[in-house]
Amino acid sequence: MAQIFPTWTNRLGMLLVLVVMIIGAAVSGFFWYFGSPKYTDVGYRPRQPVKYSHKLHAGDLGLDCRYCHVTVEKSAVATIPPTQICMNCHTTVLPESEKLLPVRESWATGKPIEWVRVHKLGEFAYFDHSIHINRGIGCISCHGDVSAMEVVEQKKPLNMSWCLDCHRNPDEHLRPVSEVTNMKWIRPEDWPEFARQVKKEKKIETPEDCSRCHR
Repeated sequence: MAQIFPTWTNRLGMLLVLVVMIIGAAVSGFFWYFGSPKYTDVGYRPRQPVKYSHKLHAGDLGLDCRYCHVTVEKSAVATIPPTQICMNCHTTVLPESEKLLPVRESWATGKPIEWVRVHKLGEFAYFDHSIHINRGIGCISCHGDVSAMEVVEQKKPLNMSWCLDCHRNPDEHLRPVSEVTNMKWIRPEDWPEFARQVKKEKKIETPEDCSRCHR
């Protein structure tokens, strides 16, 4: 009796499984990449209510990050600068500038400027700025060279694997505490020895257990 189905159909089941696996891998890969913070978050550069140039203030004029972000050395958060800090200079510097009208209105009414936050971790993660700053982790490691940015944008993915990469190999991010805000600082030749001494003197721990960040 002749066969109803041709011989190649014997491999049909295996072919179907293979096709499903390929499609599944392609779909997973698509969402793994295009849904990751490296793709969705890096480059985020929202429009702000005031055209504040970090390049001008932190770069050309050389203002230290801590002049505006006053709590970064003693608090878990860096804080968004209040209008008072802007007016410390702009009561006399460009006091009639059209660009600074929202700042003057905020100063007159007491209503805070509604700055748009650029760098934000998930609410399920805890990050303490002061711990990192006081152990010699420079601002540039997480925020990029803001002294060169006309408009601040997110340069790092800020996801868990990115944090763990640093915790597993912190040496390349360590610097003297006096240089944490210096965007142009260059490592000395004796860097490995310096990093070893810093970790010893400051008793730096780089925990990887879940409870340190997920509280």
